[in-house]
Amino acid sequence: MHVLRQTALVAACIFAFSSATTAQNQQRGQPQPAKPAPYKPVTVTAPQAINDAALEALRKQLGEVAQNKDRAALAKLVVGQGFFWIGEKGDRADKRRSGIDNLAAALGLKNKDGAGWDMLASFADDPTGAPLRDRKNVTCVPADPTFDGKAFNDLLTSTKTDAGDWAYPVSADVEVRAVPQANGPVIEKLGSVFVRIATENTSNPPTFLRVVTPSGKTGFVSVDSVAPIGNDQLCYVKEAGDWKIGGYVGAGDVP
Repeated sequence: MHVLRQTALVAACIFAFSSATTAQNQQRGQPQPAKPAPYKPVTVTAPQAINDAALEALRKQLGEVAQNKDRAALAKLVVGQGFFWIGEKGDRADKRRSGIDNLAAALGLKNKDGAGWDMLASFADDPTGAPLRDRKNVTCVPADPTFDGKAFNDLLTSTKTDAGDWAYPVSADVEVRAVPQANGPVIEKLGSVFVRIATENTSNPPTFLRVVTPSGKTGFVSVDSVAPIGNDQLCYVKEAGDWKIGGYVGAGDVP
């Protein structure tokens, strides 16, 4: 289960038009949202798991550390110096501080709600990864899928959407159901293509997401059956055959 991907997807794409809202709009005479339209499918290939026993061992340690919220144990898994934090404007890491201090800042580990530790556990749970461009012996997780960038940009243009409105199936034949229930009637199965996610005005994280399939049908998929692109990434650095946490890519917790 890609917990990190669920977290990012739920945060970015919580649905938009619940039946209650629609009923209220009808009663108030407000215009209803336009019927979903079909769109051109864009093929996407989900990332593969990393086959590295040493990295698997580190991920296991990291998961236990995150569960126990053990900063001292976490520090032993992070590089002492040279930690990088790649944001939109370059490296945000404070070179005067240790690796664990920079990682804690990126994740917001001091926050009382524990969200930073949950995110760390999610990174540890994700088996995918990809090399980081321009840095040797660095692998970052989660990996993004592979797809035709031009075709995807054309899709965004034609549908007047952005990348946050789309996700991809993490397995074959994801079932789209008529209602947001595990035993709901299956109306379609997703191929290996991007699927559009609707949005909903609710503060409760859903277990199902409302989607519009390429054929224009609207239905629901389990939140852990699809994943977004463009997540923040945790990066592992390999030195002398051993892996350690060496960097972070993304906005992180700090504004």
